[in-house]
Amino acid sequence: MSELPAGARALVVTASNRAAAGVYADRSGQALAAGLAELGFQVEGPKVLPDDAVEIEDVLRAAVDAGIELVLTTGGTGLSPTDVTPEATRRVLEREAPGIAEAVRRYGAENGVPTAVLSRGLAGTAGRTLIVNLPGSTGGVKDGLAVLGPLLPHVISQLRGGDH
Repeated sequence: MSELPAGARALVVTASNRAAAGVYADRSGQALAAGLAELGFQVEGPKVLPDDAVEIEDVLRAAVDAGIELVLTTGGTGLSPTDVTPEATRRVLEREAPGIAEAVRRYGAENGVPTAVLSRGLAGTAGRTLIVNLPGSTGGVKDGLAVLGPLLPHVISQLRGGDH
């Protein structure tokens, strides 16, 4: 497996009305930040936001503008009327990478979580940033990291202009 390029930066964004209001702690965002740090990323966040498409879109655009190479969101990907993370993300993405989102759903379903297929999470790029929506649970985050971990060194290298 290849090594993560030096200085790779990641941002974790949690979309949750209840976590943003302080009703409960943001466990999935913390787990995601810890997992990315273990992979070698310089991690910002988690930034905890309410389920508000405009706020989420603004944070994603700011991350792209800042040249952050990886943005992982947790939360807001389900079927609830307040789940708007994919809609906000779609407005930012320039190119979708549906295979990544499908692999995350498939991994969860194949590992005993049949509801993983209900996630509407997207994945793709904007500028030189990969954005991936993960479910708002610690299990969904662990599944996402299991899928993404082996891919990220290659993806970050490609986003920096590296060869195949």
